[in-house]
Amino acid sequence: MITEKVVLNICVGEVERTLSIVKPDGVKKNLIGEVIRRFEQKGLRIAALKMLRISRDEARGFYIVHKERPFYESLTSFMSEGPIVVMVVEGEDAIAKVREIMGATNPKDAAPGTIRADFASDIEHNIVHGSDSPESASYEIPYFFSAIEINYQY
Repeated sequence: MITEKVVLNICVGEVERTLSIVKPDGVKKNLIGEVIRRFEQKGLRIAALKMLRISRDEARGFYIVHKERPFYESLTSFMSEGPIVVMVVEGEDAIAKVREIMGATNPKDAAPGTIRADFASDIEHNIVHGSDSPESASYEIPYFFSAIEINYQY
């Protein structure tokens, strides 16, 4: 596993990186472009992107921090049932911005105009995932991307 520093120093401030995933329900609903559009409209940049299908074991590894939670098995089953789109999103305060654009995990609690409020059907089938901290991003990004796959444009 390749590790990388999530925050990069560039000439005009800092760029933060985060991982976002369009989950199987978002792919099935043809929302990939809409998710990317919303990120880009808020000044964020897609530094890496790919569609893939993960196995149940790969989903379990990715969500290992939730192993003791009651939703772990159903979440890992759901995440392996169809293709997903993983992306590295970067920009100033990218983690907070992506989480704001996505909305609360439970779509019933998500603010109007957020991805989850607009498109999610329930707390598990909520269209998107986003890293919740720099520590999570530093684990999640290299789970799906090697350093050579990320487009550095600074």
